[in-house]
Amino acid sequence: MKDHALSKAMLLLKPWQYRLVYGQGKRVRGQNFSLIYLPNNTTGNRLGISIHGVRQAVQRNRIKRVIREFFRHNPRFIEPFSDVVFAVRPGFSFGNPQEIETAVRALLVRRKVGAKTTDPDGEALKVS
Repeated sequence: MKDHALSKAMLLLKPWQYRLVYGQGKRVRGQNFSLIYLPNNTTGNRLGISIHGVRQAVQRNRIKRVIREFFRHNPRFIEPFSDVVFAVRPGFSFGNPQEIETAVRALLVRRKVGAKTTDPDGEALKVS
């Protein structure tokens, strides 16, 4: 199981990292969530999760697990590589990583952020 875990290098861990992304990053809003991203100089995206207004720990932890699973399967979902904070608001109702992937890809394509989508042949396309 550890082979598939996210390494600490792929996560935002320090409060100053979150403040930097919130302060200087660009925000795109989806259905009960936002992505705040700030390009970084690393070889991949780094993930931060911020959950607002969900009082029960079981629900918060489930949301975090699903978002981390989405990120683990799609580590390069936004280009150029960025620090990404996934900010969740009350009413977030995506139950599995595939639903999140669909919502995030639709959001990024609609907003014309550096999203990678696939065509019917499975080739990756960069939307800029």
